[in-house]
Amino acid sequence: MIPTKRVGRVRPANHPRGQHGMVTVELALGSLAAALVMVMLSWVLAVVMLWGTCNELAAAVARQASRGDQAAVASLDRTKPSGARIEVRQQADQITVVVRLAAQPWASWLPVVPLRAEATVMREPS
Repeated sequence: MIPTKRVGRVRPANHPRGQHGMVTVELALGSLAAALVMVMLSWVLAVVMLWGTCNELAAAVARQASRGDQAAVASLDRTKPSGARIEVRQQADQITVVVRLAAQPWASWLPVVPLRAEATVMREPS
């Protein structure tokens, strides 16, 4: 049996000493940054969905108010997002509905985003 010489870890010539584990640290920080970006995008998506809900609510209330269906308007008022305010303005031939919401999805320490949705429809003949 020929004795073999045990060779240690081979390091490339351009690899400086003392940088073991740098890739692991960079990967960990990159993963944390990617997770933070995903959370931020999810929060933005939640705000956009609340804005869409306000738009749908404004359009539905305007349609029902133009028909003179106050029971349907009251029903829609009960389904509004928490904290939303509905304002109905009636002019001679049209009805304008404005829905305002100070959106603060998920937590109270996150920033408040003021949302506003408006819908205007022509008054339907009686």
